[in-house]
Amino acid sequence: MEKKMNSKVAIYPGSFDPLTKGHMALVERGLAMFDTIIVAVAESRSKSPLFSLEERVALTREAFAPNKKIQVESFSGLLIDYAQECGVSVVLRGLRAVSDFEYEFQMALMNRKLSKKIQTVFLMSDLQWMYLSSTMIRDVALHGGDVKGLVPECVFTALKERMQNKS
Repeated sequence: MEKKMNSKVAIYPGSFDPLTKGHMALVERGLAMFDTIIVAVAESRSKSPLFSLEERVALTREAFAPNKKIQVESFSGLLIDYAQECGVSVVLRGLRAVSDFEYEFQMALMNRKLSKKIQTVFLMSDLQWMYLSSTMIRDVALHGGDVKGLVPECVFTALKERMQNKS
């Protein structure tokens, strides 16, 4: 039996390695349009994550814990399959710059090809976070730079610990 799709819930997928304040701001803004947002932490086999899937899920849950309208789950495989399993018809994605648009546009079109029932909604990043990416946070942290204020406190602590263990 096919699951009824819910347009009041959106999935915000990503590897979140690590979660940044930019991700958090996008989710908070998304709640103006959706009753619930599922932050879907991708397994991300093709990347070499700094944090394990379990660690990324735990950190993301901790960061969003005060807000009951935000659920944090992990998934692997195709996003479209996961969305259909959840009965969700909207994928929320963020755009920082023109360079993001091309990739996100291709992904949205592929997802649309795989399922006409699932729509992608794009939100522009807040101006203060336009330059911020998980990759940049990892690179800066790996080289001893200060990322305080760019990531939630729990992520900042985990990054500090991870960097101390690498030295």
